Amino acid sequence: MAVVKAGAQATFGAWDYGVFALMLLVSTGIGLWVGLARGKQRTADDFFTGGRDLTALPVGLSLAASFMSAVQVLGVPAEAYRYGLKFLWMCLGQVFNTLLTAVLFLPVFYRLGLTSTYQYLELRFCRAVRLCGTIQYLIATVLYTGIVIYAPALILNQVTGLDIWASLLSTGVICTFYTTVGGMKAVVWTDVFQVVVMLTGFWVILARGTILVGGGQHMLELAQNHSRINLMDFDLDPRSRYTFWTFVVGGTLVWLSMYGVNQAQVQRYVACRTEKEAKLALIINQLGLFLIVSSAAGCGIMMFTLYIDCDPLLSGRISAPDQYMPLMVLDIFEGLPGIPGLFLACAYSGTLSTASTSINAMAAVTVEDLIKPRMPNLSPRRLVIISKGLSLIYGTACITVAALSSLLGGGVLQGSFTVMGVISGPLLGAFILGMFIPACNTSGVLSGLAAGLALSLWVALGATLYPPSAQSMGVLPSSATSCRVPSANASSLLSVPLTVNVSDWAPSLGMDSSRPALADSFYAISYLYYGALGTLCTVLCGAFISCLTGPTKRSALGPGLLWWDLERQTASVAPKEEVATLDDSLVKGTEELTSKAKRPPDFLPTDEEHLLFLGQKEVKGPGSSIPGSGQDCGHDTRETDL
Repeated sequence: MAVVKAGAQATFGAWDYGVFALMLLVSTGIGLWVGLARGKQRTADDFFTGGRDLTALPVGLSLAASFMSAVQVLGVPAEAYRYGLKFLWMCLGQVFNTLLTAVLFLPVFYRLGLTSTYQYLELRFCRAVRLCGTIQYLIATVLYTGIVIYAPALILNQVTGLDIWASLLSTGVICTFYTTVGGMKAVVWTDVFQVVVMLTGFWVILARGTILVGGGQHMLELAQNHSRINLMDFDLDPRSRYTFWTFVVGGTLVWLSMYGVNQAQVQRYVACRTEKEAKLALIINQLGLFLIVSSAAGCGIMMFTLYIDCDPLLSGRISAPDQYMPLMVLDIFEGLPGIPGLFLACAYSGTLSTASTSINAMAAVTVEDLIKPRMPNLSPRRLVIISKGLSLIYGTACITVAALSSLLGGGVLQGSFTVMGVISGPLLGAFILGMFIPACNTSGVLSGLAAGLALSLWVALGATLYPPSAQSMGVLPSSATSCRVPSANASSLLSVPLTVNVSDWAPSLGMDSSRPALADSFYAISYLYYGALGTLCTVLCGAFISCLTGPTKRSALGPGLLWWDLERQTASVAPKEEVATLDDSLVKGTEELTSKAKRPPDFLPTDEEHLLFLGQKEVKGPGSSIPGSGQDCGHDTRETDL
């Protein structure tokens, strides 16, 4: 028998809005205080990296909060409700991601001391590759952040009736405001507060729901009897939405594209005082990810036991799976003023952390990759003003995209991972080509990027036009047999008991004779594989084209650009880190720059000096040489018979 049955739907009260407003006020206050009173934003690097003086704990919690947004608060419980507890395998994919990031990618970015991740692509290949990476990142992040801003707006609109535009604007304006004023330090310290709010909200919901359902043991027994405890799913079929393999293979590569090479994450761990603290921040981030994902999945299982015989989606109380969570919160906390507001603050906290991080990162890559190379003589003060203006512009762009995210039909979690997988997957492949395949040249990486993006975009668009059935994705059955009281928006058929299973309910879109053969095979693969397809295609195509066009000579590569060349790297803009001494041949002629690198943290070498320090460029005038190869873009030094 259902614990919660269909009936009159509650709404937020004054106490709930008060709790929500308090969270917004505290977030804004922290952002302004840290950014202004303690910010000391004398240069653009201070604005984007906090002076590279941050410690592991706040950075680690900030990393955890960034992609654990309202997408997780809404999406993970709904996915666990419909697909079972196997969603916890996501945590294993995150562990693999953390290990790979700490061992393979973090040392390269940290010791090169780059503000923009995509500057590496210019050092390794040429400026054209850097611009491709920058543009792809900006597009992906604007789209992703728009979805993240849309998610809590959906909550407010569905459970309170508040105008969705008011929701979008309030989210976007608040995070844009304190990010523009406070910079990286504001982003990091507000993230710390917001991740605490997120976890508190999850744990209060779990505690209340477990009591209502009759205790944790009873809850697990009900879930087990209805196939929700299904961790041992090792199905190799790529069309199954969630299995052990989709999380370990597809999930790991998706998270690696987010944490290993994504500007928003790299920008924060290179802001740590030392490389050791940066790696510690990744470990703290992993702990935060585990707590958030496991809490969210637990809420989904608990939610199933509450609605075990009265599925709100089947009964018509809600119209989309993402609305399960807010509806349950209103049901279980009815008569307890203020507690539903904590959930709203929980969702909003995730959104603010993700949006503020993305806005700051997009402004950083724009300044470093598009403005400074073309206007190298801008004063530090003018760069700070430009950086703040760009934060305002990108915040506005994200709000605009958020308004269009309401057109998504697959849910916010799938929408966000699809965007990141399609665009960030090929970018991960480009960095793999640069760091681990010395023979890869400019033609190879550009061809690989184009092929990887085309393939992942093809399958994503195909799945959108011809969505797979719920049965092929592995949606578990649920029931509405006890829903005898229809809600206001339910159909007249709900006036009698329902015996409908979710597995029988499939999208009707595209279910006709014109459905192509690929619809139930290639287009039906799990969305977690989109990024893996893009990465794999980029690497294979890039290596193949490089071999055909003539591989790059290893001697033409500058020091520190390959992963196994770490001993020749130096943290030239992270002066507090103790680094190995350079080879005598590299030290010679660079005493002046080396002495500058030991100055206080407010000193930053120019891009030109940085390239000189790495021993990769001769200063002959604008455009006279290409970083990383010493050749014009598109004409790498090749291995020849001579």
